[in-house]
Amino acid sequence: MNDAIRPQPGILDIALYEGGKSHVAGIANALKLSSNENPFGPSDKVKEAFQRSVHTLHRYPNTDHAALRAAIGEVHHLDPARIICGVGSDEIITFLCQAYAGPKDEVVFTEHGFLMYRISAMAVGATPVEVAERERTADVDTILAACNGRTRLVFIANPNNPTGTMISAAEMARLADGLPPKAILVLDGAYAEYVEGYDGGAALVDARSNVVMTRTFSKIYGLGGLRIGWGYGPKAIIDVLNRIRGPFNLSSTALEAAEAAVRDQDHLVRCRNENNRMRTWLAQALAELGVPSDTSMANFILARFASAEEAEACDAFLQEQGLIVRRVAGYKLPHCLRITVGDESGCRRVAHAVAQFKGVK
Repeated sequence: MNDAIRPQPGILDIALYEGGKSHVAGIANALKLSSNENPFGPSDKVKEAFQRSVHTLHRYPNTDHAALRAAIGEVHHLDPARIICGVGSDEIITFLCQAYAGPKDEVVFTEHGFLMYRISAMAVGATPVEVAERERTADVDTILAACNGRTRLVFIANPNNPTGTMISAAEMARLADGLPPKAILVLDGAYAEYVEGYDGGAALVDARSNVVMTRTFSKIYGLGGLRIGWGYGPKAIIDVLNRIRGPFNLSSTALEAAEAAVRDQDHLVRCRNENNRMRTWLAQALAELGVPSDTSMANFILARFASAEEAEACDAFLQEQGLIVRRVAGYKLPHCLRITVGDESGCRRVAHAVAQFKGVK
């Protein structure tokens, strides 16, 4: 090893991100409920667009994403000039940290927030500032108390992952209004589409100069494998982010599939309705077994057990039954398991397996 070749300070302190498990040794066709994927996948219109894209794979994609931005703008009633597209919303988060944070700056997020907030902050040499939540829900007063003149970004996922909880539009506005002058509020709306009538914070973006919204096609649109996300914010901020965005960061296939997805809102509504129906059923079924959860507004529930030991034992039992859920000790919730809401058959399998684990007949 060449000791003279070293990464930037802080890089080696970053803990590697670990996604949800996909396989269980010795079990074929295990049901994956660990990554909050849409069990129904993308719509038929998206599949058709994907297949058509094979005829132009030898061509570079366009660099301005104009057609996709226009489609997003049309569906969500947003200005396409204020939309940026990225490799998942993760890339938009990375752009924000690259452009607005660095050494001696601070990036604020809540204790059970998405792990990429910390990773992206540390990658640019900024100091991550973790703020306590109140009953697994973001608390505006605590967040504001953690902010100071060094604060550059404040990340809030609404609904939050892995808790599924939300704060109100009024609380988000109070947070935006209370931030230091140099700070940007970033509203991570990866699960926004699961909340009927919720704009993901778009109205707040339009009413303020210090708010950016991020969204993804990985969840309700069923396109996690293609990695497409987008952001919406003040024109000045979006122009800055585009200066560091790679010109060909999204493939033609991704762009065409995403455009078809956002235009097929009927599929989205069907997925949301079925998710919300089975989410309510699963939460109630587990509660009756002595496994409570907070009211979730996303496509998963955070099942709470009596101890970390019980949660780990239940997870091991579920794996033996061919059911893969997510341990969330990395989110400081060692006594919990995050369970994606699958289709009806999958949800019933989970409830039956937890009942077996609990010894309930």
